[in-house]
Parts: sequence; C-alpha cells; structure tokens
Amino acid sequence: MALLTHVLACLFGIGSWVAINGMWVELPLIVKDIPEGWLLPSYLTVIIQMANIGPLFVTLMHRFKPGALDERPVIYSIVGLGVLATFLLAFLWRHRMFVGDGEHSVALLVLSFLLSVVDCTSSVTFLPFMMRLPPQYLTTYFTGEGLSGLVPALVALIQGVGIVQCHNATQGALQGNGSQAGNTSSGGSGELKAHYQPANFSAQTFFLFLSVMMVVCLGAFLLLNLHPAVVREQQSQRYLGGPAAGVGGGEKGDMRLGLQNPTPEQKPMLGHLDDDQKVEPRSSFGKGTYSQLEVAFIFMVLAWVNALTNAVLPSVQSYSCLPYGNQAYHLAATMAAVANPVACFIAMFVPIRSLVLMTFLTLTGTGFGAYIMAMAALSPCPLLVDTPSGTALIVITWILFVLTLSYVKVIIGIILRDEGHSALVWCGAVVQLGSMLGAMSMFPLVSVYGLFTSGDPCNTKCPK
Repeated sequence: MALLTHVLACLFGIGSWVAINGMWVELPLIVKDIPEGWLLPSYLTVIIQMANIGPLFVTLMHRFKPGALDERPVIYSIVGLGVLATFLLAFLWRHRMFVGDGEHSVALLVLSFLLSVVDCTSSVTFLPFMMRLPPQYLTTYFTGEGLSGLVPALVALIQGVGIVQCHNATQGALQGNGSQAGNTSSGGSGELKAHYQPANFSAQTFFLFLSVMMVVCLGAFLLLNLHPAVVREQQSQRYLGGPAAGVGGGEKGDMRLGLQNPTPEQKPMLGHLDDDQKVEPRSSFGKGTYSQLEVAFIFMVLAWVNALTNAVLPSVQSYSCLPYGNQAYHLAATMAAVANPVACFIAMFVPIRSLVLMTFLTLTGTGFGAYIMAMAALSPCPLLVDTPSGTALIVITWILFVLTLSYVKVIIGIILRDEGHSALVWCGAVVQLGSMLGAMSMFPLVSVYGLFTSGDPCNTKCPK
C-alpha cells in the first residue's frame, strides 16, 4: 500500500506543471499557424506572470485568515479547470479573432492564461496538501513535479517537434510541399535553407494528451483523499503527532478523522527531539528550528534557484544550444528534463538537510548557469562551436545545472515540510515570486532589447 501511495503522489505531482510545460515544448509546431508567430513565447511569459493572482490570493488567505482555506476544494477546482482548458485548447488553438487592427489567437491566449492560473496556484496548494501524508511522500511528489517537464518533452520528441534538415535552397524550393522553411541566409548558389519536418501527429492530439494527464492527476488526487489505505496512512500520521495533523484548511484538523492535535508549528520534529526534551525555539517561524537569519537565507536561496531554473536560463536555452546544432539543443533539453526527477530520486535516499551543502550546491549550480548564460551571450558563435567537445560541454553543463539546483529545491522543500503547513504555503509563494522576478528580468533583455542573437542552423559560419 505504501507503493500505491508513492505512485499516486507521483501522478499527482505530474499534474502540477504538465500543461504549461507542454505548451512550451509544442511552440515550434504551433507558431507557424497563429498570427502571433514567434512572439507567442513573449506573450506566454507575460501571461504566466499575470496568473500569479492565484497563488497571491491563496497566500493572503493563509496569512490573514489562517485555517479558513482548505486546499482540497481549491485543488479539485484548479485541476478540473485544467482538464477543461486543455481539452478546449485541442480544438480552439487555431481560432482567430479580430482585436483592434489585427488578428489574434484570443482563444489560445485566454486558455493559456487559465492553464497558467492552474499551474501557478498548484505551487501553493499541492505542497501544503502533501502535509497530510508522511514525510517520505513529499520527495515522491517532487519527482512527479520533475516528470511534469520530462513527460511532455518525451512526447514532443516522439511527435518530431522542431526537427530540422538542411537542404540546398534551390532543391528546397522544389521540395516546398510538406515542410516549413525556417531561417535563410542570403548567400550565393551554395545557400542552404532550414526545413522543419512535418510532425508525426498533430498539435490537437498533443493537447488531448495533456488533457488526459490532467485527468490522471485528478484521479490520483481523488484516491489520495478517498482510498482506504491512503486514509489510514493519513490517520496514523495524525495519531503519531506528525506534521500532517491539523492540515485540513491551514491549522484546523480533519473533522472526518475526529482527531484534535496541536498545529504543526507547535510540535517537535520526529526523530530529532526526544519527547521529554525541550529546546528553546530559535525563531517564531515554524517550530523554531532555524534562526530568522537562516530562514531568510533559505527563502532567498529558494527564490534564486527557482528564478534560474524556471525563467532566466530557460529563456536563453535556444541561444546557448542551437549554435552547436539542432541535435545538441534537443539533447540538452531532454536530458535536462531527465535530470530533474533524477535529482528528486537521489534526494529520496540521500536527504541531507545541511545549509552548508545547500550553499555549496547553489554556488556550483549558479556557476554552471553562468557558463550557459555566457554561451548564450556569445551566440551565434560561442566557445568551441563546431567541435564535438563544445557540443558535449554545453549538454553536460545543462544536465549538471538542472541536477544540482533541483536537488537544492527538494532539500529546501523537505526542510520547510518539517517546519509545518504554513511553511510549505510560503515555500510555494516564494517559488512563484522567484520565477516571476526571473521572468520579468529576462523578458526585456530577450524580447525588447534583443541582446541575444540566434544563429541560422544551416548557414551560420563562425571564425576559427
């Protein structure tokens, strides 16, 4: 039965960001059929930040009316909305309307906003809900959250999104049927043109797949609430006085179980203190395990790590990888998506709650991120371009960047889980805050000022 709960927690976690992650990986296929074209990523960036009204509302409710908001009805609502929005997206993403002086994909943008509200709000509702279960399931949930990026990326690879072949421009003109022309360099007769190959299945099928994934998430959440074996685990967790006690709406207990326990913040961490041992709290945060300075440091690291992994580096991934070739780009994107759940899996067996290790890994991951950013700034002619070592280095750097910082995120989640329900609410809020600040800082640099330059995948020539 523990295995069943692990599987359900993982499937529940997959639903957290699968919709928006799916939108991003499908961009190369849909931009050619909508009036916004490659401006859509910029629009999505703004839309996702506007959707932070969801987590803002939940966080303010927990702050000013603790115990008044039960996560479960909110989760049912947002996951149900995710199912409906992804289903409608499959049939309406091409729909255009005249707004102002031109055509726009109003249905696509509105549904993208709704999906952004779903995924952003999951950060401040899914995590606190996991307080109901014993601690080992939180890491499984983080594994599922990592898979929410990997699963749509793998499906997009099977679909064949963004696969480019270079043809002679004259030959490409004759072969114009069935393939989409990309960047072209105005050269002589030896000019090559990038042709994007047709997908193995349609965008409609892909969006229906995302809808099915949201249905799976909803089913997993239902079983986490109603399956007798999982309910018994929740009940035993409460009887043991674990942090799940008093979660049903903040600091209120679950009346269905008829148990009344103190709030999580008033109980000692299991396995850390003896029952008769009393330690002076070091701060008013959670159980007082950490000082105010340490708490501030933990949240600063959490915001920094999420800014890098969710916004800053993803916004320049194509600039850092495409100069090394289309294969390098897809390999880096896919293997980085694999590194996220791998880091969660490692944390499941090696959950080291050391602030020193957390600092070291954060600095190490930031160093990898600095190399990636430097290569993006040097695009279309970064270091070691057109060499196997350069290609291998950028792919490995992306893997290590995601691996180290994903481990840091999981460890911070475990640390804050020990501090109680409200700590996880603030954890989700800071995750969204960091992501928002990262996106707001990169949007003008990439989309307004154009500080990064794309290379032509077939014709860019760099000095030796």
